[in-house]
Amino acid sequence: MKKITLKSKRDASVKRFHPWVFSGAIAKEEPGIEDGDWVQVCNHKGDLLGMGHFQDGSIRVRILSFTPIEPTVKFWQTRIQKALDYRLSLGFKVDGSTNCFRLIHGEGDGLSGLIIDVYHRTAVIQCHTIGMYRNRAFIAEALKQVRGWELETIYDKSIDSLPVEYATGKRNEFLLGEGSGDIVRENGQRFQVNWVQGQKTGFFLDQRDNRQLLGRYAKGKKVLNAFCYSGGFSIYALAAGAERVDSVDISAKAMQLTDANVALLEQENLQHQSITADVLKFLKAPEQSYDLMVVDPPAFAKSVKKRHNAVQAYKRLNASAIRQLPPGGILFTFSCSQVVNKALFYNTIVAAGLEAKRQIKVMHHLTQPADHPVNLFHPEGSYLKGLVVFVE
Repeated sequence: MKKITLKSKRDASVKRFHPWVFSGAIAKEEPGIEDGDWVQVCNHKGDLLGMGHFQDGSIRVRILSFTPIEPTVKFWQTRIQKALDYRLSLGFKVDGSTNCFRLIHGEGDGLSGLIIDVYHRTAVIQCHTIGMYRNRAFIAEALKQVRGWELETIYDKSIDSLPVEYATGKRNEFLLGEGSGDIVRENGQRFQVNWVQGQKTGFFLDQRDNRQLLGRYAKGKKVLNAFCYSGGFSIYALAAGAERVDSVDISAKAMQLTDANVALLEQENLQHQSITADVLKFLKAPEQSYDLMVVDPPAFAKSVKKRHNAVQAYKRLNASAIRQLPPGGILFTFSCSQVVNKALFYNTIVAAGLEAKRQIKVMHHLTQPADHPVNLFHPEGSYLKGLVVFVE
């Protein structure tokens, strides 16, 4: 491995086990290093600090080990086995009431740049760095060898998460088996997931606990699920006995997914309507009143430069929702923008409440579930923020 040498006094974050090495901390790079190469990261004296993947950009190296390793299949197998054992300890099982979960969550599992989601007997790989993509054959082989399951399918869905210039000419592909979808279970609820055509890896697994919480409040309520995608919150509300559920998304394809999932509910006389519409416009003049609203938009900002505009969009969206809720109404509201931290999101909802001129109580602070762990030394891994508020 070639070496990356840090500037004097610029190694403190690496010593605190933060896995990112920024370009400004680097004093010297040995010639010939290419994107995706394994490199050694050393302090200015030449002492080894860690090993990881190099990629030209602001984050120059993503450290995968702070001790010397051989990056063979054995390395990947050990890391993935450790991650799977952790999920098994949480109660996830391939044949259990919840058989879809996140197996690898980037830095939270010591594998910065890698996401692996499991849907029953299928693992969907999403590489966010060139280094991970170049190692996908090792990763797939390691997945076949870990103990605790019998995988039938491995699908690499990395193209949309890689740099455009690198991804050009490459394609998503099956590394084991085939098959584009399956019906999976989440807390006993059934969902149709298509990892080939669906967003992300096929389903938004990070809202599992929050969907279950919504079921506690939905009985007998008129519920609006805004930015519904495949209708996750809608299914839980209907299963809990909601009087009526309206699911709204601007994507007609998303509404088809929602209808397919509603059809999986084994209940009669379900009052559900799928509405293809722009959520912001819909909230200004909803078709009826709602007792409970879910506002779960896509990331409005993926960079610090766009954060201000994102915050203003969150404020307008939530102010509209709060205005429409009757006294006693409940709002589940979220942000998955990593650059909008918990405090900023909270203050944005405060501003929305002030704009709507309503009295509001905070019922719950929400976040991502335990299969999306946050590395204690990498707080940036905490991306999902949510609040449940009671509007008076």
